[in-house]
Amino acid sequence: MKDFFYAIQDLFVNVLFAPLDALRALELKNWFAANTFSWIFILIGFVAFVYWMLQLKKYNDNDEEDKSVSAHSYL
Repeated sequence: MKDFFYAIQDLFVNVLFAPLDALRALELKNWFAANTFSWIFILIGFVAFVYWMLQLKKYNDNDEEDKSVSAHSYL
């Protein structure tokens, strides 16, 4: 049973975390290159936020929402 857990440790440490180790080594040489994935995720989030705001503006401009006082049951 001990070998099973050592195999799991070996899988994670030597195989699955290898890309992260490469990024950690790259950070010492070039900070911007090491954070490329972070920049990509920030860009995706920003584009999604702008798209969502444009969709909300489109529906708001069309007056499709019922804004009366009794429109929602909790009011």
